[in-house]
Amino acid sequence: MPSDRSDPLTGILLAALIAAVWLASLLVALQQPLQQMGLAELMGLVLIRTLSQTGLFIIAHDAMHGSLLPALPRWNCRIGAVALLLYAGLSFRRCQRNHLSHHRHSETAADPDYHRPGQPQIHRWYGAFMGRYLSAWQLLRLGLIWLGVTAAASMTHPLAGVNVVSFCIIPLVLSSLQLFVVGTWLPHRCASPAEVAVTPRSLPMHPVVSLAACYHFGYHFEHHKFPYTPWFRLPLMRDCNNSV
Repeated sequence: MPSDRSDPLTGILLAALIAAVWLASLLVALQQPLQQMGLAELMGLVLIRTLSQTGLFIIAHDAMHGSLLPALPRWNCRIGAVALLLYAGLSFRRCQRNHLSHHRHSETAADPDYHRPGQPQIHRWYGAFMGRYLSAWQLLRLGLIWLGVTAAASMTHPLAGVNVVSFCIIPLVLSSLQLFVVGTWLPHRCASPAEVAVTPRSLPMHPVVSLAACYHFGYHFEHHKFPYTPWFRLPLMRDCNNSV
């Protein structure tokens, strides 16, 4: 049976790879002449930016569970804090507090990620979900980050603001939807008010599809059962459960 313990060397190497793709794609994207890009090229770059943006949250998510660098808890939290700052100017402590509460009180009134009674529609659930993680200070901090990026990119690109919207703001919105739909709505929802769901459920995806969908967040039953397992080992936990 595979252990649910972390794999820090692999985790750090993958985190470094995700961060490198995020930074490299950002530097390339900010210099692109949008008026000269084809639709396929534009959509491909937005997709890369979205997936690498989501990857930053995944790094922070492992850090929230202490599985990124378990032997160095301070650095574990520092890396997670930097990842969340780059992701959306989020507070690591606030996100960690909410996420651990989600695990302790899953699908109850004390679960900050779960919908309230009479609020199961996806758009209302998404709005409430985002509202519990966003704050005025966080939005101000995020706005200042985007202004700083725009100012720096404007030195070599006259329309840098359009690129920031296209390759920073839009990918962040798409990433938040990706994390919510695959990591919260689909695993925890009931298909109808009369359904008694077995949740959190895992999504029936091939591991390759699961990786592309949201870094294996779709292995949600396994994640709740083995919360200290890093994201890249979750498919092993499903194989273990299926063999029992």
